Amino acid sequence: MKPEDLLTDDFLKQFKSREALNGFLGQLQKRGIEKMLEGELDGHLGYDKHEQSANSNSRNGYGKKKIRTSYGESEISVPRDRDASFNPMIVPKRENMVDGIEEVIVSLYAKGMSVSDIEEQIKDVYNFDVSASTISRITSRIAEDIVSWQNRPLEPVYLIVWMDGIVFKVRENSKVINKTIYIAVGLKRDGYKEVLACGWVKTSLRPTG
Repeated sequence: MKPEDLLTDDFLKQFKSREALNGFLGQLQKRGIEKMLEGELDGHLGYDKHEQSANSNSRNGYGKKKIRTSYGESEISVPRDRDASFNPMIVPKRENMVDGIEEVIVSLYAKGMSVSDIEEQIKDVYNFDVSASTISRITSRIAEDIVSWQNRPLEPVYLIVWMDGIVFKVRENSKVINKTIYIAVGLKRDGYKEVLACGWVKTSLRPTG
């Protein structure tokens, strides 16, 4: 079952299609994947972006790659290193399907998740196949971007604001549980819609339509 299948009919009517709603959620997923890749490269090189390189290998810009997820197809920027020894784990070379992390990444951008919560979700994604220092670097990268997205400037006026909840499975205290994220979508004066915010609620009630 996809997350949008849990949304109410009244909320979904505001979009021309389910693909349109997927596009909004896909934007968050794209941001998250790109920041996780940057954190992976930090771990591979052994130093953060603004630090001095301790070896001959270093960052070498970005390449473009098309990926497919349950939210559709999108193009992401993949960081590169000079000696081409970096092989991303989230999106391995010669593969374009990202599976099983859609809910995790979207949920990371919801308000109410601490850095320790984010780190726990990242560990679950990588299944402990990377070092603790790399997990820390990935967490740092995505946590910084989450704060930036949550505090980005919004329009002064929205004609209409819709709200609803999506139930996600997340790991909390070493257990996988259902939690509800409320999502707010605003209609701008130019006719375009924008995801304004999303945040956790303490209960995990399934929305009813």
